[in-house]
Amino acid sequence: MNMGLVIGVSLCYLLTLFGIAYWGDKRSDQGRSVINNPLVYSLSIAVYCTSWTFYGSVGLAAQGGIHYLPIYLGPTLMAALGWIVLRKMVRISKVNRITSIADFIASRYGKSQLLAGLVTIIALVGLVPYIALQLKAVTVTFNVMVSYPDLASMPDPQTLPFYADTAFYVSLILAVFAILFGTRHIDASEHHAGMVAAIAFESVVKLVAFLMAGLVVTFVMFQGPIDLFAQAAEHAKLSELFRVGELAQYGNWIVLTLLAMVVLLVLPRQFQVAVVENVDEAHIRKAAWMFPLYLFLINLFVLPIAFAGVLLFGDAPVHPDSFVLALPLSQDMQFLAMLVFLGGLSAATAMIIVETVALATMLCNDLVMPALLRLRWLRLAERQDLTRLLLFIRRGSILFGIFLGFVYVRVTGDTVALVGMGLVSFCAVAQFAPALLGGIFWRGATQKGALAGLAAGFMVWIYTLLLPSFAQSGWLPQAFISDGLFGIDWLRPYALFGLEGLDRITHSLIWSMMANIGAYIMVSLLTQQSTVERIQASLFVDVFRLSEDRRGLSGFWRGSATVDDLFDLLKRFIGETRAREAFDRYANDCGVELANNPEAAPELVYLTEQLLAGSIGAASARVMVSNVAKGNVVSLDEVMQILDEASQVIAYSQKLETKSAELEDATKELREANAQLQQLDRMKDDFISTVTHELRTPLTSIRSFSEILHDNQDIEADKRLEFLSIIISESERLSRLINQVLDLAKLDSGAMQWHIENLDVIATVNDAVSASGQLFRDKGVLLEIQLPDQVVPMRSDRDRLMQVVINLLSNAVKFTPAGGRVMLSLTLSDARHIELSVADNGPGIPEEALPSLFDKFRQVGDSLTNKPEGTGLGLAICKTIIETLGGEISVETQLGQGTRFTFRLPMSPPAELGSGQLSA
Repeated sequence: MNMGLVIGVSLCYLLTLFGIAYWGDKRSDQGRSVINNPLVYSLSIAVYCTSWTFYGSVGLAAQGGIHYLPIYLGPTLMAALGWIVLRKMVRISKVNRITSIADFIASRYGKSQLLAGLVTIIALVGLVPYIALQLKAVTVTFNVMVSYPDLASMPDPQTLPFYADTAFYVSLILAVFAILFGTRHIDASEHHAGMVAAIAFESVVKLVAFLMAGLVVTFVMFQGPIDLFAQAAEHAKLSELFRVGELAQYGNWIVLTLLAMVVLLVLPRQFQVAVVENVDEAHIRKAAWMFPLYLFLINLFVLPIAFAGVLLFGDAPVHPDSFVLALPLSQDMQFLAMLVFLGGLSAATAMIIVETVALATMLCNDLVMPALLRLRWLRLAERQDLTRLLLFIRRGSILFGIFLGFVYVRVTGDTVALVGMGLVSFCAVAQFAPALLGGIFWRGATQKGALAGLAAGFMVWIYTLLLPSFAQSGWLPQAFISDGLFGIDWLRPYALFGLEGLDRITHSLIWSMMANIGAYIMVSLLTQQSTVERIQASLFVDVFRLSEDRRGLSGFWRGSATVDDLFDLLKRFIGETRAREAFDRYANDCGVELANNPEAAPELVYLTEQLLAGSIGAASARVMVSNVAKGNVVSLDEVMQILDEASQVIAYSQKLETKSAELEDATKELREANAQLQQLDRMKDDFISTVTHELRTPLTSIRSFSEILHDNQDIEADKRLEFLSIIISESERLSRLINQVLDLAKLDSGAMQWHIENLDVIATVNDAVSASGQLFRDKGVLLEIQLPDQVVPMRSDRDRLMQVVINLLSNAVKFTPAGGRVMLSLTLSDARHIELSVADNGPGIPEEALPSLFDKFRQVGDSLTNKPEGTGLGLAICKTIIETLGGEISVETQLGQGTRFTFRLPMSPPAELGSGQLSA
């Protein structure tokens, strides 16, 4: 394809991106931000899919089949399951005006400049291979576009001077666009609406391009996926990819999946778009399914394209990383080839723009500016406007980062594939994970622990991955890889301490994470936090509880500061206009006149620090404000007093936490007690209604028949006897009801008289059976009895024991249909206890009624008629009697099968009962 056409289309596309970014910024200035949309937010997170995804995944699939998938399974799992962690990171960043991942980690550990600088250095060194990957991808695909099909004639870039290397000009162009996109504002914590809009647009372009390429390859070059995979299965090389790999590969899968899960949170570009650029926490929940859907779609045709490339190109000099572009070129599909090239360009430029902007922010805020502010001979303290200096540093940092990427491309050449370069960077930035995740969940983590962990993990990464890549390129002796440092075998970088048989990425990640996490935890446990560390730890760990009202946090500074001093400090870094707007907003919100209050309030000091943090980072902001305020952080005792007075950070007062928990428990108990009282009140009303009804029924019968006998003196003798019998029966029924109510009252009040005596249990049970026999005969229910042959002596209250047995038998016969059966059995459960059960074959008790079956004032309905019978006091009385005698009662039931009541009693009552009224 004509070189001028490729360059012209590429530049037009980049200018289109710039136009979208300009439009996005204008809309944001008008208060109609285009990035306040969950779809745009999800598409911006898709900056994760770089040229590694667009080209490298196909290259890896052509050599290893589905082993490219862990890099996308990890983010899918993290997006779906870890959105709560991301939400917490977003909240922390918004509250503290965090500008980068270095600022995030440094702020957590006491706003440490040393820690921020270390994170920045790790990010810079670790991401150089990733930036180089994008430059290499664009360069190689550009050369393929203009050289195809004569790919063998493409010159080796390493043999050319740098000014003749295509990568040099690609680097310059991308650096210019990164500067235009990402350094339009001084405040790095402000949203780059235009940049995010352009990134979202690029995500759409690369997805459409890859899907178009996959559809054409699958359904135009081949006759669908079945035809394509059938041919691949017959191919000598590809058929191997259909087989299950070795067991070790599954270990690599797990490690790479975990690695990809972690880097979705800690890659500086992902932190930038997912955390810093987030405008609404609600978008995170929607991105939890939108982003995995995007990953699924962009990987849908990876295997078809990879297999098609191997089938069609065979031994041709086409690198697998270029299959997605070379396939349409081989079929002379110029438009599709250009679309694919633009898709790959989108993937690379999106990553470089966001990554270099994030790196520039870290370099400016956490390395360059802290160093410059300490050089007194520069007299920066005397300069009234530092905004131009900040812009210059950030733009220079972007150029520096891309320059290092270009150098890495020149150094490594073709010795490292795209995927390999990406994984090297992944392992580097994964070192941030322990300090970041531990910092937001573990209050006890210390700054020294974070420093030790990061340093240890980074050094292991350099030794096991970075230095070997230089050895492979010839910049270090090959013996370093084969023999180890100084020829020591157990120091081989790919088999450290004798650990062999692992993929080099897996090997490096295992050792670096062991060193990182081990040092982080051990040093944190052995060291103490400073006052500021304790404050920041609480603010991060308890951010959701403390973020509603931040006013109390202003009290952590002491000393004097004037409004004019703070204003002069702020305008030097963010400009006079924005500083004036910020102070005016503060005055309006607080209802104060700053002109009439020359002494700055603590809240204004805190506001100034937060605004400065957006421009120079939290660590530098704290130093600058402390100098102007002429004071230090208050002592720990004073902090505790401030926190108590403001009620902001309850975690610093264990007593308050305990009291709060006790108050919550007491409130809960009171609420439950109130509910029980209300329920008891309702049950009392029901009970009175039921008892009144039950008393009225026999009284009505007695009165009616008595009136009949009184008014009819000449009534027949048989009828007279029948009516008298009914009156007697109803009188007995009335007596039983009254006795039950009285018994319940005595049991509740403790006034029940217990007559403990020596008795024969079998005789007592037989007496109870005799007293209940008429009930069974009247209803036609069979009563079976199983009693021991020998006498069973025990000490107990005979009347109360008979009352329990009669109640259980009466209850059983009431719920047993005519013709049914009731079984009473008595056994000796052991030498000191008897066990009596009454079982029926009635309808059973509903499960929902069981918890309240023995409660007072409870009445379980008749399962056959659903109509309550009796007062419902019988079982409550039984339970109270049995438990008072030292026993226990239980129930077993099954709907449609019947119910079994069982009580277990000791041979002798409790000592306090046995010492009461006795009768031998």
